[in-house]
Amino acid sequence: MPVGGFSTTRPGLPRPFGADTVIPSSSLWRTGGTPVRTAQRPGRHVHIIGPCGAGGEEMRALAERPLPARVAWQWPGAYAVVEELADGVVLHTDPASAMPLYAVAWRGTWAWSTSARHLASLAGKGIDTKRLACAVLAPSLPMLAGGRSFFADVRRLPAGSRVGLPASGGPSTCSTTWRPDPFTGPPPSLRLRNALTASVKLRVRTDPALSSDLSGGLDSTTLAVLASRAADGPVDGVTVHPQDVFDGADLHYARLAAEASGGRIRHRLLPLGDEHRPYTGLLEVPVTDEPAPSTLTQARLRTQLRWMHRTLGTRTHLTGDGGDSVLFRPPAHLADLIRRHRYGRALREAAGWARLRRTPVAPLLREAARMAATGREHASAGLAAELTGGKEGGRRRGDLGWFPVLPVPSWALPGAAHLVAEAAEEYASAPDPLPGLDASVRVLVEEIREVARTAAADAELAGTCGINLHNPFLDSSVVDAVLRVPLDQRPPLHAYKPLLTRAFGDILPPALTARTTKGSFEADHYSGLRAALPGLLASGGVRLAGTGLLDRGRLREQIRRAAAGVPMPLAAIEQALAADAWLHAVDTSPAPGWAVPLAGRAV
Repeated sequence: MPVGGFSTTRPGLPRPFGADTVIPSSSLWRTGGTPVRTAQRPGRHVHIIGPCGAGGEEMRALAERPLPARVAWQWPGAYAVVEELADGVVLHTDPASAMPLYAVAWRGTWAWSTSARHLASLAGKGIDTKRLACAVLAPSLPMLAGGRSFFADVRRLPAGSRVGLPASGGPSTCSTTWRPDPFTGPPPSLRLRNALTASVKLRVRTDPALSSDLSGGLDSTTLAVLASRAADGPVDGVTVHPQDVFDGADLHYARLAAEASGGRIRHRLLPLGDEHRPYTGLLEVPVTDEPAPSTLTQARLRTQLRWMHRTLGTRTHLTGDGGDSVLFRPPAHLADLIRRHRYGRALREAAGWARLRRTPVAPLLREAARMAATGREHASAGLAAELTGGKEGGRRRGDLGWFPVLPVPSWALPGAAHLVAEAAEEYASAPDPLPGLDASVRVLVEEIREVARTAAADAELAGTCGINLHNPFLDSSVVDAVLRVPLDQRPPLHAYKPLLTRAFGDILPPALTARTTKGSFEADHYSGLRAALPGLLASGGVRLAGTGLLDRGRLREQIRRAAAGVPMPLAAIEQALAADAWLHAVDTSPAPGWAVPLAGRAV
C-alpha cells in the first residue's frame, strides 16, 4: 500500500483518499498497512518505510545524530529511510530497489511516494511513451529507463542513493551511497546465511502465521525451512502443480523437504487446471504502478493467493523470487577473470559453461576477451547504433557482453525504435554512478534492481488478494552480502548456486542440494497461448497500437505463428502483451483521488 509525502510541511497539502497522516507536523501519509516507524526530535523526523529489522534503541538513535551512509541496508528488510527537515526532505533509497521511491515537482515543492501512479494522478501526468517503448522493445536493457517511471515527469529515484528534495521545489541533489566493492571478512557463505536468516526471521516476527512457496527448488525451499525453524509452530509450505499430476520432479523435491522438516512444514498442495494457464484473463489484471512480472500468469498466481488467504488464513507469504538473479553468476564473470589475468581459471570455467550450454569454447573466450578490453562507457557509446541496426546485435554466445541487445521485433514501428535509441543516447551521455566495478557485478546490479523493482508490482497485485508478498532474497542486506564477494572467492560460472548450498547445506535435504535443474513452464506458455488465441487476436496490442509503438496487424500475425508452433522466442510478444494488459488496467481503473483534509475530518 502506498506511502508518501512532500518536501514541505506547509498548510493545505493534499493526501490521497483513504490515507492517514502518520504523525502531526509531518507531511507523511499512508494508505493500508505498509509499516512506517518514526523517530523524531524538534525540527527533524526520521521515518523507516517498509519491513526493517532495526531495534527500538537503534530506531530512537536515528533522530539524534546524522544518518550513516549505510542506513538503507544495514538491517534486514526491504525498506527506505526518509528524513523530514525544516528545509526539505532527504530520501535514502535501498540498493536493490525493492522499495522503489518516486518524486514529482508539484506547485512549488516536491511530492514523493512509493507509488508513481499516485504522483501522476496528483500532478495530472499521463503515460511516459519512451519508458513504455524501452520496456517493450528493450527488456534486456533496464538501464535505458534511467530515472523514468511509467508516468511522464514522475521520476524514479536512483537506488542506493541519498536524494535531497528542497522544500522550495528547487533542483534536487543526489549522491551514491552504496557500492558493492569486494569485502574481505567472514566467508561469503556465512554472510549470506546470516543475512537471509535475519530477513526471514524478521517476517516471522511480524507474522508468525506466514506461509511460504515450496516449489521444490533451492530458493523457495531454503526460505520455507528457515521460516519453519524461526516460527513457534508449523509453517504452511505451498506447492502448485498441474491438476492430476502428482509425480513431477518439483513435487518430489518439495515432498522431500516437507518430510525432512519433522512436521515443522505443513505441505499444502494446490492443483490448478487449464483455466489457470498463462495468457488467461489478461483484461482482468489489477492496476499496478507498472507492468507486473506475473501479468501473463496472473490467473494462476491470483488463484493461489486467494486460496491461501481463504483456506489457510495467510496474510504474509514468502517467495523465492529474485534468488536466481542474486545467486547465479553472469557470463561476464569470464571477462573479469581475463581482465585480472586469471587465464587458467577463465579457460576451465569457459569449458564448463560451454559444456552446460552445448556451445563451442573458443567463441565464448573471444567474446570474454573482447568484453574485458572494452569499458562500459565505450560499449554504451555504440549502443544506440546497435539498437537501430547499425551493428549486429543479439548474437553473442551466452549473452556475453555489457549489453545483451535483442533484435527489434518486426511489429515495432520506426518511431518506437527511435525512442529506444534516444534513451540509449541519453544513457551513454550520463555519468555512471558505479564506475570501476567488475563487469559481472555491474551487470548483476542492473538485473537485480530490475527484478526487485518489478517485484513491487507483483506485491501490489498480491495485495488485491489480501496477501503481503515478500521476497527475502531481494533484501538489500542479502544483495550486499552476495555482490561483495571478492573475485577469487566467487563460485564457478557453471556451478548451480554453490553459495546457497554451502550456506544452508546442513539444514536442507542432501538430495535437494545435489539438484542442478528446475522445472520449466515453457510448454505451459505455448499451450496457454493457443487456448487464449481468439481473445489475444481480438484485443491484444490495442492500447499499445494507440500509443504508436507497434503495428497491431504484424503483432497479430506473430501471435498466430507462435500459437501454431512456429519456433520463435516468446519474450518480445510476452512483453508487448503484458504492457498492453497494464495499459488496459490503467485506462479502465479510476485514478487515485486526492483532496485537502478538513480540520478534524479524514479524507
